[in-house]
Amino acid sequence: MKILTLCTGNVARSAMLGYMLADLADAGAQAWHVRSAGTHVVEGLAMSSRTVEALRHLGTLGEHRYGAHRSHQIDAADVAWADVILAAELDNVDFVRHHFPATVRNCVQLGHFVAHAPSSEALSEQLRVVALVPPGRHLDVVDPAGADQAVYDACAAQLWELARAFATLVA
Repeated sequence: MKILTLCTGNVARSAMLGYMLADLADAGAQAWHVRSAGTHVVEGLAMSSRTVEALRHLGTLGEHRYGAHRSHQIDAADVAWADVILAAELDNVDFVRHHFPATVRNCVQLGHFVAHAPSSEALSEQLRVVALVPPGRHLDVVDPAGADQAVYDACAAQLWELARAFATLVA
């Protein structure tokens, strides 16, 4: 499965989620390929030190070269590549659906997918069912940009919980 993680700047939420899903794929021998992108990106930025620290504070992820990450603006090639686009918030989904209308079925809020996808179904069926339920901002993973370390740590913990739930649903 090819998974694109998405947030706004691609230096916090989508980057963290990308590393988390890659780690879960390695641990579970899943055939997942993970990329990350953002909807409003300054190309080539590294993750902030708070983002890296939030990942390290989880203490459960394998070794990763966090310094290798560089922000990337979502483009048509990413959209064509992905089987599923997991967005941090509803605004990210709206952006993708506006700029890439063919993605209506495979771009979802991560929290929305976890809340409504039926287990033991193929991804295409899960996405179909989730599309029938209106998404909501209450399922957003709030952007920690500009906040203190505790907010980044809470964001990482929320993403880790959602990433593990996603992995269970699509296993």
